[in-house]
Amino acid sequence: MKIKKILNNNAVTVLDEQNREIVVMGLGLAFKKKSGDELEEEKIERIFTLENKEVSEKLKNIISEIPVKYVEISEEIIKYAEKALGKKLNENIYLTLTDHINFALTRYKDGINIKNPMLWEIKRFYKQEYSIGVKALEIIRDKLEVSLEEDEAASIALHIVNSQLNVNMPDVVNITNIIQEILSIIKYHFRIELDEESLSYHRLITHLKFFAQRMLNHTASKNDDDYLYDIVREKYSDAYDCADRIKKFIKKTYQFTITNDEMTYLIVHIQRVISRD
Repeated sequence: MKIKKILNNNAVTVLDEQNREIVVMGLGLAFKKKSGDELEEEKIERIFTLENKEVSEKLKNIISEIPVKYVEISEEIIKYAEKALGKKLNENIYLTLTDHINFALTRYKDGINIKNPMLWEIKRFYKQEYSIGVKALEIIRDKLEVSLEEDEAASIALHIVNSQLNVNMPDVVNITNIIQEILSIIKYHFRIELDEESLSYHRLITHLKFFAQRMLNHTASKNDDDYLYDIVREKYSDAYDCADRIKKFIKKTYQFTITNDEMTYLIVHIQRVISRD
């Protein structure tokens, strides 16, 4: 395995069997080495093989500029997140999370503590991702003996959400705001507090995440058959009134029209969450 490019003393790029340029890391891997030299394979600790060429190029730039330990910590957090969530995350998280951890640790060293204004919402709407963020802080503390504030757990959670939904960070913030607005309408309409530990509540939150994403992408589902919508509208009239209120709010605030197909699912989820089953 020959070195193609040296990123730093601990990281190089090589060409794999498919002629793809991959990043290889290991302590002192490139010490006193140059392009074209053979790698000491016993020193290899990490291999990054990313399918997205643009992401791969940006990752190489990040690795060449920050401590290798931060990259390893980021990878450990990502692997933990994928195992906890039971799914692969978008490769872009290798960039965004590594860059965020570097920035967070730089701010920590400079004595700068930035509060996350969405901490409360993140803890409520993205409980599993927030728990991963808390675990991430434990990993950072164990590896670097640095204790970051819980605001950083929330920020890391947003990166995880972003990677799952495959959207940009501003969209994640907008999605969270839309969820908050819809929940407020439901609580105000029925004059109730929702049971945030119930299964129906978690199902509602999951539905609203993807509804808000579809709304922002202008890809809301549409079904010309209104038969089910008419049945649900009549059977759950109170939930329909609430959903109609949400529909009018969304139209006025975001200039987006909720389809009858979307309304059907929204009515059903509202009915479940107010039934407290």
